[in-house]
Amino acid sequence: MLKRMLRSRKAISPILATLLLIVIAVSAIVITYAWVTTFLTSTTGGAGVVLYKDNVSWNITAGTITIYVRNTGTSDAEIDAVYIGTSSTNLVKQTSVTYNPTSKIVYANGGTITITVTYTLSADTTYYFKIAPKIGAALEFNAKSPSS
Repeated sequence: MLKRMLRSRKAISPILATLLLIVIAVSAIVITYAWVTTFLTSTTGGAGVVLYKDNVSWNITAGTITIYVRNTGTSDAEIDAVYIGTSSTNLVKQTSVTYNPTSKIVYANGGTITITVTYTLSADTTYYFKIAPKIGAALEFNAKSPSS
């Protein structure tokens, strides 16, 4: 009986061969994807600090701008400086800045911070902002103050 099985020249069925090729191809794709994502994360340091502007609130009579910032990155961010100007080329570092919470830290994975800046405001003017963390990319945006 064993001799008869060894002498049999039958191959695997075409359906089984097709399924086997699909499994091998999918396995190769999954392994390649895992390797590439691991390689990119280790060389780029992951997402790091990624700051986003949630909202800007204006109080022209009090001369304050409140900026709500969120960190969607994988590392905590410490705010180093806040710059404001009337164009992207004349930004001035602000000294009258308060933070809530007071630690200047924006925690990773969705943490938020409220930054309030005392600034001489004009109605219906576009202002340019730059919020610079100690490590990571700065958040730059512009916003138009409301008309009076």
